Amino acid sequence: MDIKERKNILVTCGPGLKDYLQAELEGLGFEIVSSHTGAVVTRGSFIDCMKLNFCLRTAYNVLYLMKEFRCGSSGSLYKQVNKLPWENIIAPEEYLCVLSRVDTWSINNSMYPSLKVKDAIVDRINKKTGSRPDSGPDRNKAVVNLFWKDDRAWLYLNTSGVKLSDRNYRKMPHVAPLRESLAAGIIMATGYDGSQDIVLPMCGSGTLAIESAFIGMNKPAGTLRSNYGFKHFRFFDEQMWQELRNDARKSIRAGTLRKRIIATDIDKQAIEAARQNARTAGVEHLIEFDVCDFADTEVPEGQGIVVINPE
Repeated sequence: MDIKERKNILVTCGPGLKDYLQAELEGLGFEIVSSHTGAVVTRGSFIDCMKLNFCLRTAYNVLYLMKEFRCGSSGSLYKQVNKLPWENIIAPEEYLCVLSRVDTWSINNSMYPSLKVKDAIVDRINKKTGSRPDSGPDRNKAVVNLFWKDDRAWLYLNTSGVKLSDRNYRKMPHVAPLRESLAAGIIMATGYDGSQDIVLPMCGSGTLAIESAFIGMNKPAGTLRSNYGFKHFRFFDEQMWQELRNDARKSIRAGTLRKRIIATDIDKQAIEAARQNARTAGVEHLIEFDVCDFADTEVPEGQGIVVINPE
């Protein structure tokens, strides 16, 4: 498989985040092929997928298209998937998870297509190598996604694995934490770029404040993650990955921000959780935390932004 081959890349996101995801992709220099509810399609290589995983703030998963084909039955699905050279893609000692979204008249059990795809993959690997990967529901290793609509099917390598909204800094979630990708989208919607003061009353476990600091510093969203789906495919290149990470990190604005990030909450435990999460994220020094009623939150003079997420 040529990891430099340009194919369609389906990038998924949460409700309401499509426009912000599209803006992110365009900002990174990627063309927009199409957009749908909860997803944007662009084009690029497997290497580009690694960059997108590291940089995107509002995305859930980055899916690299392996094959699009006509499919009228489970037997046809097995044959089409089994034709691909999986022995060159997934090692026999790996762990495989298959995820399916199906809307077709020929299937009445939504779990069955996942089973057929899994069988097609591991049977091929076993035939070619004499052993086969283990498989199951865990999404932290090699993940393959199937979308089957009527008589058309699309098969993707999930280069993210676990959702990208899991930034790996929220060790103390506290009560009803806001998903990181949604928090980033909310901050992006305000136009915040680090050149304005931003005030965040009712900050809870600090997700909005931390995502503000990431955006203000231009710090890639995936900085703290060590595991991605693309690492579990055979053609993953560690040196290329490190070079890509280093290039992306060059754009980080080091030191302190020109303006203030103020985050408050009336709950002392919430602020303790927020401080710890910000410390884990490496941005505690950029955020001014305080325990107080939202009405008593300090608001700097001049223009700025206030974002509040009430219970």
